[in-house]
Amino acid sequence: MFRGFAGFQKSWLRSDIPAGLSIAAVGLPSAIAYPVIAGLPPETGIYASIVAPIAYAFFGPSRLLVVGPDAATMTVLAAAMAAIIAAEPAAAGVDRVAIASALAIGVGVFCIAARLLRLGVLASFLSRPILVGFFAGVSVSILVGQISRFTGVKMETDGLVAPIVEILRKSALIHWPSLAFGLAMFALLWFAKAINFRVPGPILVVVVAVILSALFNFEGHGIAVVGDIPHGLPALSLPALQEMPLAQIVLGSAAVFLVSFGAGIVTARSFGARTRQEVDANQELIGIGAANIAPGLFGSFPISVSDSRTAINLATGGVSQAAGLVSAAALIAVLIFLHGALRILPLPALAAILAAAAISLIDVQELRKVWRISRMEFVFALIAMWGAISLGVLNGVIVAIAATLVYLLRKTMFPRHALLGRVEGRDGFFEIGRVPEARAVEGIAICLIQGSILFYSADYVRTRLQEIGSELPAGTNFLVLDAGYINHIDSTGAGALDNLVETLAAQHLTLAIADLNEENRDILDRAGVVKVIGADNLFNDKEEAVRMLTQRQEQQAGRASPTA
Repeated sequence: MFRGFAGFQKSWLRSDIPAGLSIAAVGLPSAIAYPVIAGLPPETGIYASIVAPIAYAFFGPSRLLVVGPDAATMTVLAAAMAAIIAAEPAAAGVDRVAIASALAIGVGVFCIAARLLRLGVLASFLSRPILVGFFAGVSVSILVGQISRFTGVKMETDGLVAPIVEILRKSALIHWPSLAFGLAMFALLWFAKAINFRVPGPILVVVVAVILSALFNFEGHGIAVVGDIPHGLPALSLPALQEMPLAQIVLGSAAVFLVSFGAGIVTARSFGARTRQEVDANQELIGIGAANIAPGLFGSFPISVSDSRTAINLATGGVSQAAGLVSAAALIAVLIFLHGALRILPLPALAAILAAAAISLIDVQELRKVWRISRMEFVFALIAMWGAISLGVLNGVIVAIAATLVYLLRKTMFPRHALLGRVEGRDGFFEIGRVPEARAVEGIAICLIQGSILFYSADYVRTRLQEIGSELPAGTNFLVLDAGYINHIDSTGAGALDNLVETLAAQHLTLAIADLNEENRDILDRAGVVKVIGADNLFNDKEEAVRMLTQRQEQQAGRASPTA
C-alpha cells in the first residue's frame, strides 16, 4: 500500500495540487459523457472519477498513472450489460446502475485473482496490432451510437450499416437544432485542437454548451439535456448480486477485465517507457483491482488506466498519487456546488465529446506502422476491427482473442529451419543460406529447428526433415537435428521423430540430436525414441556431434578399406 506516495515530501504538493486540478478539469467532460455509452446516468462517471483514483492511490504501485472512465471499456461494458439484461426475465425491473456496479466488482475480483495466480502476463495476451484494430472497431461503434444524441431520433438497430439505413429512413424525425448544435460543438473541439488552445477542447465545449443552454433555454426548444444530477456524495452500497444472472455477470466481468486491463497495461507501459519507469503488470493488478471494486461499491462502473488523465498529470508536473486525491476532491466540489449547471448540459455536446474521443481511438499511424512491419499482423488487426463493428463489441472481444490464438498458432505451426555449416578460419556454425562462405561438414548435415515440436507442428517438422534428407548430396551419412532452440516436444512430436528415424534410415541416413534440453530428453526417453535413435547419437552440442560423428565415419571408412 501507499507505493504511489513513496518518498513523499511536502514540497511535492506545489506540483501535485495544480496537476490534480488539471486532471479534474480534463476528466470532468469524459466523466459525464462516457456513462451515456452504457445507458448510465452521468453522475456515475463522476462517482467513478472520485472513488477510483482514491482506491488506486492507496493500492496502486505507480506514482504517476491516473485511473478513470475509458471509452473502450465503456463500450465493452455496454455490450456486457445488454447481454445480462437480455438474460433477465421480461417482467423483472432493470437496474442498470446495479448491473454496472456488479460488473465493476467482478472486474476487480478478476484482477485480484489474476494477481494471486501471477497472471500479469495476460496483459500481453492481446497483441498491440490486434488491440489497435479492436479499438478502431470500438471507435466506429461509439460513433454510430452517437447518431441518436446528435439527431434526437431514437435508434433501434445495431452494427454499422443498419443504423445508417435507419436514420436515412427516419430523416423526417431529425431534430435539426440538436444536429446543428452537436456538429457546431464537434467543430469547436477540432478548432481548439488545431490552434492548440490553452483550454482543453472538452472543457471549452462543456462551458460554452452550458452557457448557451442557460441563455437560450435549449431544453424548452427540444434539445435534450443531461437532467437532474444527485446533490452530494455517492453512498456506499452493495449491488444485489443474488438477483442477477451470475453466469452472465462472470462472463461480462471477464470480457471487461481482459480489455480494460490489457489496454490499461499498454497505456501504463507507454508512459513507463516515456518516464523510464518499469511497469510490473502483476502489481498493477492490485491497484486496478482496487480501483474497480471501489466504484462497484459506490454505484458506478468499471474503469481502466486513463491515457488522457495520465498525460495531463505528466504534462503538469504531477509527482505522486496526491494529484489523484486532489482531482477527486475537486470533483466532489463540483458535485456539491455545480450540479445545477451540469443539469442543463445538452446531450448533443456530450455526443460531440464522445465522437471526438472515438476518433482519437483510431490510431492510423500505428496501423500504418503495422502494415509496414508485417502484412499478416495488419490482417489480424483488420479482423479484430471487423469483429467489433460487425458482431458487436462483446463478440468482438471473442474475435480479438480468437485472432490472437490463430496468429500465435500460425507463428508456431511452421518452425523456422536452416542448414548449418562451417566457415574456414572461424569458430562456430553458420546458416548456409545466409552466409555464402558457409560449407556443410563432409558427410554430416546439421539442421536447426527454431520452435517447439508439438501436435500442431510435428507433421510439418517431420515432413521438412524428410525433404531435407532426400535432397542431401551423396555421401552424407548423418542428419544432426540442432535442438538448442526447441523449447518443448510433446508426445505427438516424439512420435514424429520416431517415424523420422525409420524414414531417414531408408535413405541411408542416421538421425542424431544435439543440444537437447533435459525435459525434452526425458519425454523422448519415456516415449522410447531415445532407444530408437540410440543414446550414442545424442550429443551435448554441435561441436561434440561433429567431432564424434566424424571419428565414426573415419572408423567406418577404415574398416571398409582393403588391408595391405
